[in-house]
Amino acid sequence: MSRERDARKAELLGQIQQQRLDLSAGKKRFLESTARYDHGWLTLIGLRRYVAVGSGLMAIWSVRNPRRLSRWAKRGIGVWSTWRMVRNYLPRR
Repeated sequence: MSRERDARKAELLGQIQQQRLDLSAGKKRFLESTARYDHGWLTLIGLRRYVAVGSGLMAIWSVRNPRRLSRWAKRGIGVWSTWRMVRNYLPRR
């Protein structure tokens, strides 16, 4: 009885070791495939304080020049709607 149990235990430990190796290899492949996105995310997080300062300056500027802001908002909406229209007419891959 004890020999069977020891053999089963050794077999399970071997399976666990193989699963750990597979997970390690899968982790490495995953990190390699997502490295570009991680780098972009870290860059975006690094720009966070500049965006905060810039948005404050933009808020002050928009209070002083409301017509210019509304003109740029209309242009942005126009560019966005044009992009959506072009994207809808392009063939899907």
